[in-house]
Amino acid sequence: MNWTLEVVVVPVSDVERAKAFYTGQAGFTCDHDVAGSGGTRVVQLTPPGSACSVVIGTGMTAMTPGSLQGLQLVVGDVRAAREELAARGVDVGEVQFADPTGFRPARPGDDLDHAGFVYFADPDGNQWAVQQITSRG
Repeated sequence: MNWTLEVVVVPVSDVERAKAFYTGQAGFTCDHDVAGSGGTRVVQLTPPGSACSVVIGTGMTAMTPGSLQGLQLVVGDVRAAREELAARGVDVGEVQFADPTGFRPARPGDDLDHAGFVYFADPDGNQWAVQQITSRG
């Protein structure tokens, strides 16, 4: 039996601001934006090529806005991903290289497969990592 992760709820304080960030700056697609009864609102956003979406909204979670850490996206070229995010106005860090001693700034000759990362946060402070993975197993 396959078990697939389909949705992760991301706690935000301002749905419009977060939706604008994720669609306009992070490049996610807005799959739907639905207002429900009792003041609830569900906005589903999907990163390009992903089978898993994030959901922001109102009346959905007791998590504090900005408290989510450890969200991770995977790309084939972390340097290109960083440039794309930066070009869209995302405050994204420099490419980091992970080795047994920790993280350091990536150098031109580093093999970033499984070891290259950049980090950014949404307007509320929810933390995202972007990792380069070009081969598996």
